[in-house]
Amino acid sequence: MTEKANPVNWFEIPVNDLDRARAFYEYVFEMKLDLNEMGESKMAWFPMMEGTGTTGTLIKVKDFNPSHDGTLIYFSVDDIDETLKRITNKGGKILTPKTSIGEYGFTAIFEDSEGNKIALHSNE
Repeated sequence: MTEKANPVNWFEIPVNDLDRARAFYEYVFEMKLDLNEMGESKMAWFPMMEGTGTTGTLIKVKDFNPSHDGTLIYFSVDDIDETLKRITNKGGKILTPKTSIGEYGFTAIFEDSEGNKIALHSNE
């Protein structure tokens, strides 16, 4: 494997209700997600800029099920406190409140509108 700055290049967050999940993530992260279809997969893609980390999609497809189990994805945000307010305003649940990780900033974990466990990271 060749060395890369960021080894992860794509993620997929399973959803049951793509419209509800899209509205949740657009509100929480204050960004537009673009609708796409590939075969039976219905998706809402997060914004992407070449060469700056990773991006991914919300995905509704057979046998992909929202869950607290498995991989934990961290979204970078400027202000965890404000983001947590938007999460609860849109029906999400805070699982772990803002927590210091020392010199590496802060994290928090929440449950999204579909039942997925997702994390936040901020330097402040």
